[in-house]
Amino acid sequence: MTRNLRRGLLAAATALTIGLTSAPAHAQFSGIVYDPTNYASNVLQAARALEQINNQIQSLQNEATSLLNQARNLTSLPLNQLQQLQGQFQRTQQLLGQAQRLAYNVQNIDAMFQQKYRGTNLSGSDRALVDDAQARWENSVAAFEDALKVQAGVVGNIDGSRQTLDRLVTASQSADGALQAAQAGNQLVALQSQQLADLMALIAAQGRAQALDMAQRAAAQAQAREQLRRFLTPGVGYQPGNARMFHD
Repeated sequence: MTRNLRRGLLAAATALTIGLTSAPAHAQFSGIVYDPTNYASNVLQAARALEQINNQIQSLQNEATSLLNQARNLTSLPLNQLQQLQGQFQRTQQLLGQAQRLAYNVQNIDAMFQQKYRGTNLSGSDRALVDDAQARWENSVAAFEDALKVQAGVVGNIDGSRQTLDRLVTASQSADGALQAAQAGNQLVALQSQQLADLMALIAAQGRAQALDMAQRAAAQAQAREQLRRFLTPGVGYQPGNARMFHD
């Protein structure tokens, strides 16, 4: 029953009650006693009872809608991209772990610098100086190669990150409830973390290559000074001799 119909029934019952207050209290038709006042009161009570029932039905409908909304809010997101993101993390980490000669290890770096850079044995033979310079140069070349590999790996992750972003944004926009939207947002944050990790790995690889190249140059300058000193030392360095331009 519609709201207007209920109101009309209540109005009619009220009017009937008011209009019949001046009528005779009782009337008899063929032996049946008719009491209009009692009839109007019964109609009014029935209308009020019907309105209460309709209100209860509406309340139950509202509760059912609320339960459906809560169920949607608790529905889990069917899309899960964490495994793909973890795979990209692992690929970048593997590239860092494949660093040649001088690894990303504090103890290894300290030992290598003590031996080949800061603690260069300038009192060794000329052959030893040349070997140390060759080792430092190879370290620099290997570091630049490692940086290029990390760059290639980061570039390779870009397409996968783009596809993951498209799927997560689509899932977030079409989320049925708060839980799905929150889970999509969490995975978007994980994607950003993976991209930041790639950027940090790239910066670390480039910084390592640049640091080794600068260290190699500093050590080469110290070695060049020592070799120049040896060359200019009388009796030890260069000994001039007789040169013949033509056969006698």
